[in-house]
Amino acid sequence: MSLAIVRSRALDGLSAEAVSVEVHLANGLPSFTLVGLAETEVKESRERVRAALQNSGLTFPHNKRIIVNLAPAELPKEGGRFDLPIALGLLAATEQIDGARLAGLECAGELSLGGELRPVRGGLAMSLALRREGSTRSLVLPEASAAEAALVEGVEVLQASHLLDLVAALVPGSDHRLQRAQPLPRQPAPAGPDLRDIKGQAGAKRALEIAAVGEHSLLFVGPPGTGKSMLAQRLAGLLAPLDEEAALESAAVLSLAGQFDPARWGQRVSRSPHHSASSVALVGGGSPPRPGEITLALHGVLFLDELPEFNRAALEALREPMETGRILISRAARQAEFPARFQLVAAMNPCPCGHLGNPLRACRCTPDQVARYQGRLSGPFLDRLDLLIEVPMIRPSELAGLAVGESSAQVRQRVALARAVALARQGCSNARLGVDQLDTQIRADAAALAFLQKAAGQLGLSARSYHRVLRVARSIADLATSAAVTQPHMAEAIQMRRGLRA
Repeated sequence: MSLAIVRSRALDGLSAEAVSVEVHLANGLPSFTLVGLAETEVKESRERVRAALQNSGLTFPHNKRIIVNLAPAELPKEGGRFDLPIALGLLAATEQIDGARLAGLECAGELSLGGELRPVRGGLAMSLALRREGSTRSLVLPEASAAEAALVEGVEVLQASHLLDLVAALVPGSDHRLQRAQPLPRQPAPAGPDLRDIKGQAGAKRALEIAAVGEHSLLFVGPPGTGKSMLAQRLAGLLAPLDEEAALESAAVLSLAGQFDPARWGQRVSRSPHHSASSVALVGGGSPPRPGEITLALHGVLFLDELPEFNRAALEALREPMETGRILISRAARQAEFPARFQLVAAMNPCPCGHLGNPLRACRCTPDQVARYQGRLSGPFLDRLDLLIEVPMIRPSELAGLAVGESSAQVRQRVALARAVALARQGCSNARLGVDQLDTQIRADAAALAFLQKAAGQLGLSARSYHRVLRVARSIADLATSAAVTQPHMAEAIQMRRGLRA
């Protein structure tokens, strides 16, 4: 009998849980059994590993009873990431490589039938898990996955392109060493859409700047062709680059979804799902649970164009994550929690034909049609939006004479200064202020509070809307470099919640 143990990791939500791949060889009828709550694609590794060993000139134990256990047994395993550890376990059990050398390694990789290593999801998450645990083991990954894992400092990441590369380094008495992976060079962010491309719309640009300062959610409402989508697409360009910790969190999420590009390290993500997206696509789910768009947009921007066209259940599913910054996916078999710290920006027409309030074209919708169209957005959902901004139509004759406005770089400088003030004062953005922090951090004078209380009574603002107005007013005051929130700041914040009209 022979036993070999190889360390690997399985992806569970946003974590990379440790897995021991135990390979046992015994006499008896030849068989290859794989146990440990393995999904179908994991069980298919038996055939990939068999062919890869044979085509690489290595010996496969045909006359043995093979049992492979993926422990812990209650942790679901999926994907082809266990091909490499299973193959190394078989080689160690048959003494083709030195099993003692495997103790200092963790590995993952999918094998082709010829023995080449193919990339796997979650390389960065595996590297982060090793660092958080304080492990001294080295991480072995295919070349394509090793570059992203090497972005985590303090972890030795080794790369290989073929199974024989590992065999050469692990045979008894060998002094061959695997190549250490090098992270891709961090390149300057490519220039995105510039705010100066949009002429006019001073009010909408002002709202965009305020939203960037405080990480406020934003809804643009206006006829077709007014620039709503163009404005929304430029929000990410007004935000500062991510710090090291936030960049790692964002990259780890994208890595788990197989969408991380090391060349875009540190850049804020901007996601724009189509309005046909389901609730699961937006908030996450499936079996095993996968992150949705709100998680993939972590520390970035989620843009929902044609907002009323989204499935209502999908929009209602956003309500809790917008408040808490996380989403808990609960199923009968298991639960998974994902972060959901995203900034929502959306756009919509005011009516089915789109021309309500358009001075150039008459609206042909009846009041009932307008009410039904706007009623696709529930009151509780709209109540969770900070800024509701009307984007008016500009006549072509006026548009030609308008001067070019400020660039995104100029606005970004002001945003960065105002955000720095907020972070120094309270340690978080204004939109993330808790209710218990409002009294101490908003610093509104008596006239401003009296004005807000009067407006709240006349407009019928809920307690949630009342608090959101306070947070927006704080962002406006930060832009004005004012220590206190005054009545003009409060008036502007209230005005920016009145963009939707029937």
